[in-house]
Amino acid sequence: MASRTNRPVPPRHAPQASHGPPRQEILARLRRHGPATSADLAAEFDEDRGATSYHLRQLARFGFVAEDTGRSSGRRKYWRAVPQDMRLPRHPADPETAAAADELGRQWLASADRDLTAYLSDRHAFGDFTAAAMHSFGSTTLTADELTRFGEEYIAFLSRWYRDPEQAAPGSRHIFVVFHAFPTPEHGDAS
Repeated sequence: MASRTNRPVPPRHAPQASHGPPRQEILARLRRHGPATSADLAAEFDEDRGATSYHLRQLARFGFVAEDTGRSSGRRKYWRAVPQDMRLPRHPADPETAAAADELGRQWLASADRDLTAYLSDRHAFGDFTAAAMHSFGSTTLTADELTRFGEEYIAFLSRWYRDPEQAAPGSRHIFVVFHAFPTPEHGDAS
């Protein structure tokens, strides 16, 4: 299994580099299906090739994607997602970074909701994956330090199961995993 880069706190401008629907769609596509050229992605998303190339360069600038040198040849450059644990910054001091991180978090939630809704609306079309898929809702009581450790253990567990799309076993599918661990708001808590 491929190793993942741990990126607990993105660089100052990484949220700005990766936010925006076109960049998130490109990144999701590369994660799910593996390497592609800017021309492939432009055609797939019905986008201008120059704009797609620009988005890829911005994603590469901050380490979200990289050139797949094994596939690239001459001017035909393939891009691949860099396996990583992407997290939003916890306490960004810079207001611009905080706003970009908030927007990126909303985009992640919207994407997860769209994919889950699409799956649930036709779950029987997924064959054996229907019985294997899991939906879990639970809770516990933790200190802030324990919550931090709990999250780190979860990420380590998920990382052990990471596979690059091109190295996956026959019959594999991309699996979307969403994780939230946060204190339950009580009546009267600050909103």
